[in-house]
Amino acid sequence: MAQLPPDQAAIDEPAIHPLQGVRVLDLSRVLAGPWCTMTLGDLGADIVKVEHPEGGDDTRGWAPPSIGGESAYFICANRNKRSVAVDISRPEGQEIIRRLALDSDVLVENFRAGALGRYGLDYERIRELNPRIIYCSISGYGRSSPMADRPGYDFVIQAEGGLMSITGEVDGPPMKVGVAVADLFSGMNATQAILAALIARGRTGRGQHIDIALIDGQIAMLANVASACLVSGKRPGRYGNAHATTVPYQIFETSDADIALAIGNDRQFAILCRAVLGLPELVEDERFRTNSARVRNRGELLPVLQARFKEGRRASWLQKLLAAGLPAGSVRGVDEALAAPEVAARGMVEEIDHPTAGRIRLIGSPLKLSDTPIRKPSAPPLLGQHTREILRGRLDYSDEVLEALEEAGIIAPS
Repeated sequence: MAQLPPDQAAIDEPAIHPLQGVRVLDLSRVLAGPWCTMTLGDLGADIVKVEHPEGGDDTRGWAPPSIGGESAYFICANRNKRSVAVDISRPEGQEIIRRLALDSDVLVENFRAGALGRYGLDYERIRELNPRIIYCSISGYGRSSPMADRPGYDFVIQAEGGLMSITGEVDGPPMKVGVAVADLFSGMNATQAILAALIARGRTGRGQHIDIALIDGQIAMLANVASACLVSGKRPGRYGNAHATTVPYQIFETSDADIALAIGNDRQFAILCRAVLGLPELVEDERFRTNSARVRNRGELLPVLQARFKEGRRASWLQKLLAAGLPAGSVRGVDEALAAPEVAARGMVEEIDHPTAGRIRLIGSPLKLSDTPIRKPSAPPLLGQHTREILRGRLDYSDEVLEALEEAGIIAPS
C-alpha cells in the first residue's frame, strides 16, 4: 500500500490506525460516496477529496444552517479529508487525476454512467495505469442495470425500493425516513466492499471494480419485511410506530410524555403485565398469551395497555420498566439525544478547531477498536484547501506550474 506523505503522517497520532498507509482518491459528492470515504478516513486512510473549483461538493451550498461559511450538511460527511479543487473537464485536470490515481489504493466515484469515460477516467483506463487500484462506483441503479443512466436520488430510491410503502401511519400516505438512509446504506455497503477488496488484493495483488447501487442497498435493508413478502406473497402494510410481527412494540402515551416500548417475547410480556402494569389477567387471556395471538388481536390489546400507561407519568413508568429489565426508553428530540450522558460517554459528539468557524462540534465515529483506534477527527476541509499542498507534495508540481493552472481556472485559487 502507498505510504502517507510526511505532511499527513505528521498530523496523525502515534497509534497505528487500521487503514494507515492507504490512499483514497475521492471523486464523489453529496452523501453516499462521502459517507464511505469519511469512514475510511476515520479508519486512518489518507482521503484526497476532488471537487470542482466553482462551488465544490453540492452540499457546501445546502444551507441554512451553516457555520463559518460551511453548511452543516457538508460538515456531517467530510471530516478527515483533504480537498483538491480541480476542473476534471479540462485535459490538464484529467492529467492531475490520472497522476493521483497512479499511486492511490482506492478510487471512489458517483458520477452518472459514462461521465468519467468521457474524461478518460473510467475504470478500464485507470486500471491500465494502476492494476492494483480498487475502483468503487456508486450509483442509483448500478452499472449493469437497464436504468443505469438514471440519476440516483435517495428520495426516489426510498419510494421505488419499497421503504416509503411501509413507513408512516396505518391510514396515512407513504412516508420517507427522516434522513437519507438509502444513501447511508450505500455508503456503508461501499465501505464494506472496499475493505473486502483490500483484503483480497493482499492475496491476489490485483485491484477490482466495485459496483454499488442505492436500489440494491435499499432492497437488502427491507430485511424481514421483504422476507415476509416473499414467503406470504402479500404486500406488507404500514404500522406507524408499531411492529408488523411483534406486539406490543411501539410508542405509548403517558400522562405527560411518550415512551418507546419493545416487548420481544412472551416472557417479557408476562413481566410487563404482572410486575409493571398490574394487569396479570392479560397473561392468561388466550387472545394475548402468545405473541402470534397478540399480533392477531392487537386491536383488542393495545387500547387496554394505552389506557393503563395514561394513568402515570413517563419517569415513573420508565423506572418500573427498566427495573424489570424491559427494553424501554424516552422518545427524545435530536437535541436531547445529542445531549444524553450515554452519548457523551461514547464520544459521539466531538469538538474540534475549524479554520473559519473556530471551535465546532461534530458527530463522532461509531467505530471503536481497542488495538488500532480510529483517527481523531480533523475539520472538514475548505474548498481547495489542500490543492497546492498535494499537487506539490505528491506530484512534484512547481510553483510556476501551479500558478499557470490557477490562472487558467483548472485549479481553484489558493
